[in-house]
Amino acid sequence: MRIFQVIMMTLALLAGASNAKAQTAFGGGNAHIAAVLAAESGAPKAGEGTTIAFAMTPQAGWHGYWENPGDAGLGMSVDWTLPKGVTIGALRYPVPETLLISGLMNHVYEGPYAVLADLKVAADVAPGTHLPVRAKAQWLACTDKICVPQNGELALDLIAGDGMVAPADRARFDGWRTHLPRPLGSQASYAVKDGILRLSVPFPASAQASDVHLFPLAEGLARYAAPQKVTRDGDRLLIETQAGEGKGGPVQAVLRTGDHVGFLLTAAPGVVDPAAGGDGRWSAIFAALGGALLGGLLLNIMPCVFPILGLKAMSLAKAGGDERAVRREAIAYTLGVILACMALGGALLALRAAGSAVGWAFQLQDPRIILGLLLLVTAIAFNLAGLFDLRAYGGGEGLAGKGGVAGSFWTGALVAFVATPCTGPFMAAAMGAALLLPLPAALAVFAGLGLGLALPFLLLAYLPALRKRLPKPGAWMGRIQKILSIPMFLTALGLAWLLGQQRGVSGMTIGLGAALLLALMLWGLGGRQRLGKGGGLIAGLLAIALFAGASLALPTRAPAAAANSETTVHFDVARLADLRAAGKPVFLYFTADWCLTCKANEAAAIDRAETRAAFDKAGVTVMVGDWTNADPAITRFLESQGRSGVPLYLWYAPGKEAQTLPQLLTPATLAGLVR
Repeated sequence: MRIFQVIMMTLALLAGASNAKAQTAFGGGNAHIAAVLAAESGAPKAGEGTTIAFAMTPQAGWHGYWENPGDAGLGMSVDWTLPKGVTIGALRYPVPETLLISGLMNHVYEGPYAVLADLKVAADVAPGTHLPVRAKAQWLACTDKICVPQNGELALDLIAGDGMVAPADRARFDGWRTHLPRPLGSQASYAVKDGILRLSVPFPASAQASDVHLFPLAEGLARYAAPQKVTRDGDRLLIETQAGEGKGGPVQAVLRTGDHVGFLLTAAPGVVDPAAGGDGRWSAIFAALGGALLGGLLLNIMPCVFPILGLKAMSLAKAGGDERAVRREAIAYTLGVILACMALGGALLALRAAGSAVGWAFQLQDPRIILGLLLLVTAIAFNLAGLFDLRAYGGGEGLAGKGGVAGSFWTGALVAFVATPCTGPFMAAAMGAALLLPLPAALAVFAGLGLGLALPFLLLAYLPALRKRLPKPGAWMGRIQKILSIPMFLTALGLAWLLGQQRGVSGMTIGLGAALLLALMLWGLGGRQRLGKGGGLIAGLLAIALFAGASLALPTRAPAAAANSETTVHFDVARLADLRAAGKPVFLYFTADWCLTCKANEAAAIDRAETRAAFDKAGVTVMVGDWTNADPAITRFLESQGRSGVPLYLWYAPGKEAQTLPQLLTPATLAGLVR
């Protein structure tokens, strides 16, 4: 049927209108679908290789075809001419679209797309060896009325080298990879009864799925043009449609769950129970909200948050019995926290929708943000120490006035910005679910995180019985304020260290120098304030200029990554697969220098002599994914595990799937894995 349709459309083209002429990719005239063969690295490393892509660009109104084109059409075919030592794997297609024409279902691409393949270079290929790669490709370009067979002789001239990838090429290929179907990881099952195919796909109730469609990889599983009924049933998707004429046995298919997003699944014949009713969406949303609320509450004990929370508590003590002022302050603070969390969450969702591979706390992967936080925390620390006066953080002066409310709002926004980098207990699953939920529900989860973060101050404001337990105002408040400056100074020191991790010694030097200059400016401001003079606006403008200048002076590249140590190896998906295939136990953890939970676990459990001894005895490979700087490969892997941030701890026992470990580790927990 498919071949008949192609032949008829091609004959109609050749005998049809004069402006419809068969064209090739590089023959007369412009191609209806232009093809370019590109390599991610022009110098693939021997023993490894690179990814290559057929970058396809259809003209407006034209479309290309998926590997299983559906009821009509033809997929791409390629004849390779390869040099010695080079092999190329199977073509990998992005998740397709559906196009129904005259009752025929087509699996197509109506915009630019890329078909990828893995190029491998043998280990014995000498560096500097020229590697000419030639491909004769054939594909079909169609509109809703005509089809044009096209072909092209495409070429790549590579040189065996160090495997370096330019940032622009990495970003381009990462964008194409996001459209490839991801392995589902769990086997589906299907049953055919009375001509109806029922396919049950394991799929978490918390995961987002929209515009779901099943694309069989081989003919016979289902009738392509038949309607597909999709039901959410707890932790599975149930798909019902007309069965094809297949003979049974395991089958493969791609399940679309969003715009050019989907999963590669394997389904075996089995028993498929009918849907129990309900889609489980609301339970997933409420579970994510609960996790975000509890996670936000726990963020209050972070050293960069607790001092500010302590000051807000002291401001309540100063306010006495003025209930209206106290509650107005609390509401302003809560709004600042919630809106900041929603703004961060909205920015994260927008960047991901634009194709960027980012996750929670993405802002701390930008050294300019770290520099800005360093200067801001330095200013707060010196304010707490009494060097100068800043009413928004200075203990609650003018609480009932407009200044106090505005100060509380911006205090809340700052708290949210500096407190949200780590996904602690309860937060990990919530943030992972938020990235998969519909936009309104996702923003509600981010708002729940902010509410949990603001809850202690909100409770103090609205429960007078709790507030009465606070000490009465007195000279002790000034001493406590100075004591609270200590964790803020330590936070500033940690931010300077983090800047060094991201941009090396020169980056840390620039950050510390900018902080020193800021301190001198604030010292001068404090002297003027003690004489009853102003100068805050000028100091603020100078601080902004200082930040801008220091940002421009920062190095543009991160320092080179250290080589694998004797005890750990860097995260690599291919290396992980090789270790698992060899039956080696693997402890894989993801960390970042700005994640306090990560560093606490490393100090308390991972980097301990008893843990290393137990792992060494059992032959465990410790693999580390460092997410301090943005790494799309790590981001993609975290997404595959249902996470959007760090920490994440996985244990791979020989021959078994990954076991997700708790986010608070002990040496006994890790040593117990190998017993």
